[in-house]
Amino acid sequence: MPSTVARILKVNHGGEHGASRIYAAQIVAARWRCPELVPELADLLAHERRHERMFLALMPARAARPCRLMPLWAVGGFALGLMTGLIGRTGVFVCTEAVERTVHRHLDHQLAWLAADPARADAELTEAIAAIQAEEEGHLDWAAARRPPQTPATRALYAAVAATVEALIWLSTQGESGRLAREMAA
Repeated sequence: MPSTVARILKVNHGGEHGASRIYAAQIVAARWRCPELVPELADLLAHERRHERMFLALMPARAARPCRLMPLWAVGGFALGLMTGLIGRTGVFVCTEAVERTVHRHLDHQLAWLAADPARADAELTEAIAAIQAEEEGHLDWAAARRPPQTPATRALYAAVAATVEALIWLSTQGESGRLAREMAA
């Protein structure tokens, strides 16, 4: 069974791959629905691709391999990005906010888990997660500042996106993400 650190790397790498696919699909749809967002979405896509490479580079030294659910992250991310991109600006902003807020919480749990026991200390991994989290927080702030006021439809979309991300995280860590969250809450 892979170590918790290996699972953290697997899910983070898979999640960044999924996020890359979300932004790639949103760019496709935004060219038609909201072309003014394409340059910003391209910047976000570049960030996610860099994050994906960072986590991949950390894997070998920690006996981690890419997640077996990478195709699911790819297809799911692209479908989610295309659907929300076709909605237009509101879909893009709600999706980005839901994804980034969910991811931010999981990164918080990971950083807390790494810091809770000196035996788990991994300065390189901690630094990478913290740096990526700071950049992801910028994505969250970008979306939250532009999202229109909530409506029943935007709340439903937000909930659906957040639940999808949670499910993929749970599947990719074989339930480890829930254990980390419970351990940090105790």
